[in-house]
Amino acid sequence: MTRRTFTCGLDAAIAVMGGKWKGLVLFMLQDGPLRFGELRRALPGISERVLALQLREMETTGLVHREVHPQIPPRVEYSLTEFGRSLNAALAPLGEWGDQHLAQIENIPWDLNRSG
Repeated sequence: MTRRTFTCGLDAAIAVMGGKWKGLVLFMLQDGPLRFGELRRALPGISERVLALQLREMETTGLVHREVHPQIPPRVEYSLTEFGRSLNAALAPLGEWGDQHLAQIENIPWDLNRSG
């Protein structure tokens, strides 16, 4: 297993939650467990493949717990671990900052960094 050294705590936190969807998955799970289909419907624009990959990565890093209920058909629920809840709490001020500056952020010309 490869170990990684981080420059600072922010570097470590971004490594754990990096990507477009993980923060949104954390947000969706804050009120309790959800099934895959419920998460998929709550996150318009995410493909099933990407959601499955993100959930697998979040389970591996310890942010999310996957529980399979033994019934036919199997029912799988995803919930936050204590580690995931603590990251969600740390992200709350960032979300508040985004809410406060939403109009300015929406006016940013996001295609500035594209080449061509």
